[in-house]
Amino acid sequence: MRIVEAVLLAAGFGAMACAQSGGTPATATSSMLPKDIDPQSFSRLPLIKRDDLDEDGKRIYDELAGGPGKTLTPTGPAPISLYSPKAAEAIQMLNQYLRFHGLLKQRDYEVVILVTAREFDQQYEWSGHEMGARAAKVPEAVIDTIKNNKEAAGLSDRDTLLIAFARQSLRQHKLDSDLYAKTVQMFGKQGTLELAAIIGDYAMAAIILTAADQHLPPGREALLPAK
Repeated sequence: MRIVEAVLLAAGFGAMACAQSGGTPATATSSMLPKDIDPQSFSRLPLIKRDDLDEDGKRIYDELAGGPGKTLTPTGPAPISLYSPKAAEAIQMLNQYLRFHGLLKQRDYEVVILVTAREFDQQYEWSGHEMGARAAKVPEAVIDTIKNNKEAAGLSDRDTLLIAFARQSLRQHKLDSDLYAKTVQMFGKQGTLELAAIIGDYAMAAIILTAADQHLPPGREALLPAK
């Protein structure tokens, strides 16, 4: 198991990345949760048990959990996505390809996830991927720049480009021709497409988990400050 994968699993990610609704709430306890939040899933959607699924659903559950006999982590996008098993399977396949088989380096992957988490103010997503970024050797200056919405000054050309690409895509809903050309020059056309796909993948997770109002479970520290 790669170091970053181990960090994400320890953070409660299962096989997929996770996000939480905006703001900077303290780690939740059952007594603090809103009335519509389930005390096991810490979201609006109660946990789906493997035994409650049909045979195809059980197969998909096992894929998300990491193999037969394993139990899916109770929080994050994986258990929520099981409310639509076929969608869960498709999301899992995309996520696994981009994370482990795509052209971008693991540290590049983590940088753009952090930008996406910051742009959506996703506390759950950020709290896991800040650890993942450090495990992938992302410089502290890069993490701090993204976390605190600073201008990307004094960073490497690579990190400056990654941050600009993700921020412009999410904030302006377009990409300047010059920035696109620089991205293709650095990562190639396939790499540029996969870069955009990573941003879209984690934006999707953020939106899904916002709808479910995913809270941090006990023991999980809220690391993302309010803007």
